[in-house]
Amino acid sequence: MQPSRQRLLDALNHRQPDRVPIDFGGSAVTGVHVSCVAALREYYGLEQRPVKVHEPYQMLGLVEEDLRQAMGLDVTGVFPRKTMFGFANAEWKQWNFRGLPVLVSTEFRTVEEPNGDILIFPEGDTSARPSGRMPLGSAFFDTIVRQEPIEEERLDPEDNCEEFGPLTDEDLAHIRASVEEAQKPGCGILATFGGTAFGDIALVPAPFLKNPKGIRDIAEWYMSTACRQEYVHRIFERQCEEGLKNLARVHAAIGDTVDAVFLCGTDFGTQTSQFCSVRTLRNLWFPYYKAVNDWVHANTKWKCFKHSCGSVEKFLDSFIEAGFDVINPVQCSAAGMSRRR
Repeated sequence: MQPSRQRLLDALNHRQPDRVPIDFGGSAVTGVHVSCVAALREYYGLEQRPVKVHEPYQMLGLVEEDLRQAMGLDVTGVFPRKTMFGFANAEWKQWNFRGLPVLVSTEFRTVEEPNGDILIFPEGDTSARPSGRMPLGSAFFDTIVRQEPIEEERLDPEDNCEEFGPLTDEDLAHIRASVEEAQKPGCGILATFGGTAFGDIALVPAPFLKNPKGIRDIAEWYMSTACRQEYVHRIFERQCEEGLKNLARVHAAIGDTVDAVFLCGTDFGTQTSQFCSVRTLRNLWFPYYKAVNDWVHANTKWKCFKHSCGSVEKFLDSFIEAGFDVINPVQCSAAGMSRRR
């Protein structure tokens, strides 16, 4: 039987592995809800203890080594230092998640409203406007859009670039330490460094910022990809420039110790159709995808991982041409996305 990492490397390099490599929990788009992780630990007879919520936006539970072995998983993840709500998972505290005891960051701070909704705050700052809401009966947070009134003549693409800057020394130290820990089990490593998800609608409203500026409303952003394309290009140009610099710094710190990098989770499909035409994809996104993937392929041994929900069959050729090695179109119930195709 092949070691897990070799199994993944064979699959990524189009060699026949002994079986299909399996990933549950290696990234935000292959993650497992904390309630499911807790149930899986019970199913496999593992130690019953509160599961760590490593990404509170989707309430994803950390798949630890004992569960990975029990499930026969081949991939482990390396995650950014900060969560989608802008705080770090530096320390842990217990939290009652509607009857399920879980562990969350000490900076995870919430307020329960009279109707049972739970509000969460950017950077854990309860003096700021809340940026996420978990409705009563829901199992994860929805973004609260905090869009200031838009004055067309005053729109500045730099306002949408506040989140794109150099990784800090603390970020790099976290990545380095996380990679060292991920190497210990001998499985494949899928890393997320952030900064190259162009127009990811989960990130556009910036739930991690206290006072986001620019175009942050979801509907307004989608309209902008049609009617403000020059504005969007300028954001993507800046994001690409900063992203490439950060990838270079990460590679200088960790080399080729990871096997694949989750670069972008922008969704292009709905259940029945697409958010844009192939022409728009190739005009607005393709140049930046190709620039990032070309850099990765020219300078590292990493493989490039792209996620998209929805009906995206018509985009697959463009994704491949842009240089993505791994495509994660998980919504197989969407139009044209049958697993038999």
